[in-house]
Amino acid sequence: MNKKSEPAPAEKNESKRNKKPVIGGQANIIRESEEIILKLNTQNEELINDLQRLRADFENYRKRSEIDKASARDFSRQQTVAKLLPVIDNITRATAHLPEDLQTNDWAAGVMKLPQLLEKDLKAIGVTRILAEPRTVFNPEIHEAIQMDEESEGETEVVAEELQTGYMVDGVVLRRAMVRETRK
Repeated sequence: MNKKSEPAPAEKNESKRNKKPVIGGQANIIRESEEIILKLNTQNEELINDLQRLRADFENYRKRSEIDKASARDFSRQQTVAKLLPVIDNITRATAHLPEDLQTNDWAAGVMKLPQLLEKDLKAIGVTRILAEPRTVFNPEIHEAIQMDEESEGETEVVAEELQTGYMVDGVVLRRAMVRETRK
């Protein structure tokens, strides 16, 4: 009885029914593969578009941050210099009225150099004096007229005398120069 057992006739019929034709099966696999590839390509394009938008957003954020930092730095510098202006004014007034008995004093000579040193250091950080010398054309954006010589004649308003120095920081008026105005 070495006989191999053969499947029953009913089993033979069932295995024939379950087998699909090879060509039809390959077509289904190819169709399913194409659908998967199409879905993956669509997802890939969406991810690439998202990445490009994210990069553009980040670049815009970086540029905006740099602008904000520079603006904050400039504002801080302007505020710091504005707080120092009264001190600078006081030093300038004090040195303008040096008593005669201190004219030869070495200490007083050092103090007399303070306004020039301050102006040099201010210039180094972008702070400049507003031109308000006599006969300079009056400009209301940078000059503040405290007095007006009503008896003068002429069509052009000019500075007669600077009463308080004005300052600009990188072209932005920090404090207008106070002047006495006349006509020329």
